[in-house]
Amino acid sequence: MPRPLKELRKEIDKLDEELLQLLNSRAELVHEVGEIKKKDDLQIYAPEREEALLQALIKKSKGRLPARSIRAIYREIMSAALALEEDLSIAYLGPEGTYTHQAAIKKFGDSVAYHAQPNFGDVFDEVARRKASYGVVPIENSTEGAVNHTLDLFIDSPLKICAQILLRIENSLMGNCSIEDIKRIYSHPQVFGQCRNYLSQKFSKVELIPVSSTTKAAEIASGEAGSAALGGTLAAQLHGLNILDEAIQDSATNTTRFLVIGEKTCPPTGNDRTSLVFSVKDQPGSLYAALTPLNELNINMSKIESRPSKRKDWEYFFFVDLLGHCEDTHIVAAIDRLQEHCSMFKLLGSYPNSTEDA
Repeated sequence: MPRPLKELRKEIDKLDEELLQLLNSRAELVHEVGEIKKKDDLQIYAPEREEALLQALIKKSKGRLPARSIRAIYREIMSAALALEEDLSIAYLGPEGTYTHQAAIKKFGDSVAYHAQPNFGDVFDEVARRKASYGVVPIENSTEGAVNHTLDLFIDSPLKICAQILLRIENSLMGNCSIEDIKRIYSHPQVFGQCRNYLSQKFSKVELIPVSSTTKAAEIASGEAGSAALGGTLAAQLHGLNILDEAIQDSATNTTRFLVIGEKTCPPTGNDRTSLVFSVKDQPGSLYAALTPLNELNINMSKIESRPSKRKDWEYFFFVDLLGHCEDTHIVAAIDRLQEHCSMFKLLGSYPNSTEDA
């Protein structure tokens, strides 16, 4: 027979009191750690420690809580601790309610301060000028590919990549009219690309209007009769729109990868990714020769993108992701050999290769 409800609630209340005491004790210890970090001029936020802690907790858990819930709970516990130690602030590509905003909250929780920026360059600038502790920018989507503007900004920026965030993107059709009355749809160009098949099948005769963000799309649609927007549910909530259709993206696993940028890269964790950018000398076989050491040293190159340098006609920058840390012996050897064939080389950072999405 189940125990009486009153008895169960009394036991829950007792556990909540114990949890609160433990959380405050934890906060005191975190504060001591923070004081040591400040004294030694170390960064308060340590993504390598964070990811190792989360994975260890998930392995130790023997109860009903799934891994996703453990991550969410401890994300807020760690966010509260970060907020206690310093005025931690996060710059992100705004406005409020964008997917970048959601990704930032997923990484840093609700306790720290967030500052929306109007464009990618401003996110980098806020961090470089130390007006923000870290920045969050999109780097690539599993359907639409690289975010080129972010790639270009890394060329001249002194900032490093210190973490990545994977966010599962579920686009919704939102508006305050019926689907039959929709005359125009607003959204960011990337989102239109992610929903291309859906739009061609159901709204082939409706005007599609690109705007700067999904939040801007929702804002416009909320004030126009016969208008709708594509974006996340947070944007709909912020602007009082109804969800007319859910999960309309063409790919069921549509995911965007975001980067956390800061002044320093991360120490090794044992499961890392290293990003770098280079251009090769203008001679036959240079790119092949530059990449050959990766193959010879059995290094997994998980990504390569090329971008026009904008400095010289037909000159390109190559953005590469390697599995491993820039302090690993084989990565050091590969980079040394790669640079022999480069006219420009820049290490963008090493960071935990987290594959957890939400």
